[in-house]
Amino acid sequence: MAEMGLNAYRFSISWSRIIPKGKVKGGINKEGVQYYNNLINELLAHGIQPFVTLFHWDLPRALEEEYGGFLSPWIVDDFRDYAEVCFKEFGDRVKHWITLNEPWTYSVGGYANGQLAPGRCSDWQMLNCTSGDSGTEPYIVGHNQLLAHANVSKLYKDKYQASQKGVIGITLVSHWMVPYSDEKHNQNARRRALDWMLGWFLDPITYGNYPHSMRLLVGKRLPKFTKEQSLLVKGSFDFLGLNYYTSNYAKYMPYSNALNSSYLTDARTNLSTERNGIPIGPRAASRWLFVYPSGLHSLLMYVKTKYQNPLIYITENGIDEFNNSTLPLEHQLADCMRINYYYRHLLYLYKAIKDGVNVRGYFAWSLLDNFEWSWGYTVRFGINYVDYKNGLKRYPKQSAIWFKSFLNEF
Repeated sequence: MAEMGLNAYRFSISWSRIIPKGKVKGGINKEGVQYYNNLINELLAHGIQPFVTLFHWDLPRALEEEYGGFLSPWIVDDFRDYAEVCFKEFGDRVKHWITLNEPWTYSVGGYANGQLAPGRCSDWQMLNCTSGDSGTEPYIVGHNQLLAHANVSKLYKDKYQASQKGVIGITLVSHWMVPYSDEKHNQNARRRALDWMLGWFLDPITYGNYPHSMRLLVGKRLPKFTKEQSLLVKGSFDFLGLNYYTSNYAKYMPYSNALNSSYLTDARTNLSTERNGIPIGPRAASRWLFVYPSGLHSLLMYVKTKYQNPLIYITENGIDEFNNSTLPLEHQLADCMRINYYYRHLLYLYKAIKDGVNVRGYFAWSLLDNFEWSWGYTVRFGINYVDYKNGLKRYPKQSAIWFKSFLNEF
């Protein structure tokens, strides 16, 4: 990182590594604390600022078994206690805290379609889930994540911010949504799609309540904030982390009484990556990731206009290729499509800044090839290649060399 000229590094602390049993009273792992102390100190010694995420979906198993994790409001106190350990141990040096990474992904992947842990969804969806309710659980989990975030944010602001002089935020993810056509019902479908992905979390932390469309269409299945909770959640961030990768077409989906309740259909919108057989952009390795750089500008302008122009860090932006270890190494390092992806997205980011969006920083995803959730090691997101077969040796891809040159110009 120092060789490349990077001045910030975003990483996540594993709750289980710090507090193996999930609860502070169950004991703090001193070796885990030392691991992160070593990392933070080494970063600072090289002039690299740590941006620390407290929760990136790795819930301690003990809490899942005890009360269902984020399905229970009990998670709020345990998450706050864990966060306080981190503030006490690392807050003298960490000046940028992120409470949650992509609560949308955690709620939908874990509780609507079952693709991520804990793999819950309604059995009628035939998505190979063992238990769950896709019509209620995603919203409950999202609600408890928001309350956990807000409580941790209040703790930091009340007890630590003045002395530690840091800031705290949350990272949300959103695709940009392009209406399938100019017809009004597809324009409305686009707005609902944004509400169900971004507004679900950004509306409450900006305005204190869920989007009107969600309250209208989800009805009693959507949890309600008490007046006290609404005041707690509203304004509970110093900055917004925003992850952007791709865009979708949004098309109106007629309502049918035959539909069972599910987050996946509540927005009455069909999302697709192609229109009339033509994809929205070139496809990456992941089947959901199509290259659409102008979507970053559109999304940032949308956030600026609708959500009071918050201070933003782009906390993830990137593209993957297939892991094809049969190719010679020099071919695997030649990632010209990634250079093109970053170049075009950074151009649109620059345009957004010129247009008044309050963006303060940018993080590429990712520094290194990594284990990509359910895709495992089949895809590579890194600008640096990791040789999984030979001691995890690392080699800069052409994109890493390009980034170094790009940064050296500033």
